[in-house]
Amino acid sequence: MSAFSSQTAIDLLRAAGRDRSTLEDEVVSLFDCFRTPLLRYLLAFRVPLSDAEEIVQDVFLLLFQHLRHDRSRENLQGWIFSVAHKRALKYHARNKRHGERFEPLPPFGDGQQDRAPGPEEQMYFNQQRERLLSIFRALPEQDRLCLSLRAEGLRYREIAGVLGISLGSVANSMARAIERLTGGAV
Repeated sequence: MSAFSSQTAIDLLRAAGRDRSTLEDEVVSLFDCFRTPLLRYLLAFRVPLSDAEEIVQDVFLLLFQHLRHDRSRENLQGWIFSVAHKRALKYHARNKRHGERFEPLPPFGDGQQDRAPGPEEQMYFNQQRERLLSIFRALPEQDRLCLSLRAEGLRYREIAGVLGISLGSVANSMARAIERLTGGAV
């Protein structure tokens, strides 16, 4: 597993010949804030964890270069997710050419049960979770990605920018996904 930490980011930035600066602090702060949400998004995109870690590392190196060249700082969250999305698309295109298949989604949660609910409640909860996960996995890719980005806190307009689709397509994807997840009980 390629563990990319804040210290690794600092070391890479120093290796580029720069002293620790405000820019480096900003990138490390953004890394700390967005690393986990980016990994969740890439895993939902069916990128294996080790490759997702590499993509995250690339995204933050590109972010450092982007900011070092005094480019736009407007909506950095959207920029970060957009770059990660494009890298994930390249990853899948490269693997498709080589005949590799998607890795199944990793199981969610650590398998530990909440001790408070009784056995019936726990069974019901587990059945509901499995039902939702199977519906989520069966969603069309665009709907799954829209839902994942929304869960990470991106607004519809930001999701549209990341995925390169219209705002209406995002709204339609979200409506379809929610409809399927709730079983029409919206």
